[in-house]
Amino acid sequence: MAFDAYLSGLLLPRDRSKTLTALVGAEPLVQAQAAEVQRLQFFLSEAAWDAEAINARRLALLAAEPATAPSANGVLVIDDTGDRKEGSATDHVARQYLGSVGKIDNGIVAVTTLWADEAHYYPLHVVPYTPERRLAGGKQDPAFRTKPQIALALVEQAQAAGILFSAIVSDCFYGDNNALEAALLERRLPHVLARRGALGRGWAPVQADHSFKDAARSLPLCAWKKVVRRFSDGHPERWWAAELTLFGYGPDRPVRAVCATTDRRALPALSTWYLTTNLPAPLGEVVRLYGLRNWVEQSYKQMKDELGWADFMVRSDRAIRRHWTLVCCAFAFCWWIDALQTRASEPSMPAEARKKNQLPQGAAVLATPAARGARLADPGVLACALLGRLCRHGPASRTRRAAWRPERRPRD
Repeated sequence: MAFDAYLSGLLLPRDRSKTLTALVGAEPLVQAQAAEVQRLQFFLSEAAWDAEAINARRLALLAAEPATAPSANGVLVIDDTGDRKEGSATDHVARQYLGSVGKIDNGIVAVTTLWADEAHYYPLHVVPYTPERRLAGGKQDPAFRTKPQIALALVEQAQAAGILFSAIVSDCFYGDNNALEAALLERRLPHVLARRGALGRGWAPVQADHSFKDAARSLPLCAWKKVVRRFSDGHPERWWAAELTLFGYGPDRPVRAVCATTDRRALPALSTWYLTTNLPAPLGEVVRLYGLRNWVEQSYKQMKDELGWADFMVRSDRAIRRHWTLVCCAFAFCWWIDALQTRASEPSMPAEARKKNQLPQGAAVLATPAARGARLADPGVLACALLGRLCRHGPASRTRRAAWRPERRPRD
C-alpha cells in the first residue's frame, strides 16, 4: 500500500533528503523511474484520496488517546513557516519572506496551527500561502488571502474539530495585525498576542508613552511582579511581569497589555515579551500561556530536520498539501505510539489491561518520548500498525526503523 510505504519512508532515519526515491530506498537518479518510486509519485499527485479526511482522522486518533488529547490547559498557536524552492513552476512559490532563512527569498510559505501544552504538541492544520504575484488580479484577486486571514480560518477549523485550548497565541507578525485582533475580539476568542516593543500608533502627546517599550521603561521597579517559569526539563527560571497602560490597553480595560522579561531594568530584546490579551488571568498564567508558543519552533525543526517537510519534489497544490498532511501524520504517530507504550508499561495497570495496550507484534520500542528532541535515540516502530487504525487496514509484517526567530517580517 502506497500510504504505508510513504509514511514508513518519512519515519526512516534521515541520511539524505526525503525525496520520493529516498522514501523507498532507491538511488536518486538511476532508479528515479523504478516502479516503487512511480507508485509513490502517482499516490501523491494523482490517486483518489482526501487529505483533509486523513488529517481529520489523525486528529481524531490523537483526541481518543487520553495522553495526547487536547485539553483546555493548552494553547492554539498560529504561525507560518517558509522554505526555499527554486523556479516558479511549483504552485505557491515566489519571492517572499521565508522564516527558515530570515529574509526574502524564492520559496514557499505555509500558515499553520499547532496545539501545545507543557507535555505534548503537534500540528493541527496547514494551508499554503499564495503571494499576490502568483494571482492574475494581485491583492485584488478574489482568491487572495493574507496570512492573518488564513490563520483566522484555521482557528475556525480547529474549533470545528473540537480542539480545546485556553488561548490563541502568536508572534508579533500576527499580533500586530489589527484586523486579526479585532476578529478575535469580535468572536470573543481568548488570546495572548505578541507585539513589537518599538511599534507606535501614530501621533501621541510628547509626555505619553509612544510604544510598548516606552511604557515598560517608564514603570517603577515596584510595579513588576516576580513570575517563575518552569521548563520541560524541570528547571525554574525567574522572570518579571507588569501591566502596561497605553493605546487603550490597561489592567482595567477589556484588553490588557503585559510586559514579561528576565531583566526589568535592561529589558533585553531576546528575553522580553510585549503581549496583549483579553484574558482576566493572573500575570503568571499569561506568561505561561505565551511561553508554550516556543513549541511551534521545535515542531518545525523536527518536521524539517527529520521528517522531510520541505523535501517534496512535486509541483501541484494538491500534491504539496498531501505531502504536508503525511508529514503531520508521521509526527503525530510518534506521539501516539509513545502514549501507547507509556500506558502499557505502567506498573499499576492490571496485567490484562497491559496486554491489551501492548504494541502489535513486530513493533519495536521507542527509546525516548517522541518529539522531545530534534532526533530520537534510535527508535523503531511498525508504521503499518498505526496506519491500520487510520485506514481501517490490517498491519503489514515488515518493520521499518523510525527516526526519528523573533525577526521582523514584511507584511503581506
